[in-house]
Amino acid sequence: METDRDSRTHTGVVGIVDNDPAVLNSLKFSLELEGFTVGIYESAADLLHAGDLSHFHCLVIDQNIPRMNGIDLVVKLRDLHFSAPIILISSDPPKALVARASGAGVPIVEKPLLGNTLLDKIHDMIAPRATPR
Repeated sequence: METDRDSRTHTGVVGIVDNDPAVLNSLKFSLELEGFTVGIYESAADLLHAGDLSHFHCLVIDQNIPRMNGIDLVVKLRDLHFSAPIILISSDPPKALVARASGAGVPIVEKPLLGNTLLDKIHDMIAPRATPR
């Protein structure tokens, strides 16, 4: 007998960068329930040292991470020619951050992450990129 989960197609690979283990584990769990493969990283350095990032369909990066904040990580990734969509998450982002993210073509999803806002944004951004397996 086929269940709903068995009938879902692979929806993509998402990387999450956040220094809060509770947020990492919660997002990982909820995205895996939606059929995503999820990689989690506690810092920019962890992500940058992970090796080949080309398998990611999307990254979700918290703005408030230590040593290198989220938007600086976005700039570094673009300098490394990482072209997949990136979503920045932030609580009450200041106008300067909103402007910088907009200039980089990166949407901000505000915390707290309520409802399906982040999930919907991920689907919107990777729909043309993810290929079913």
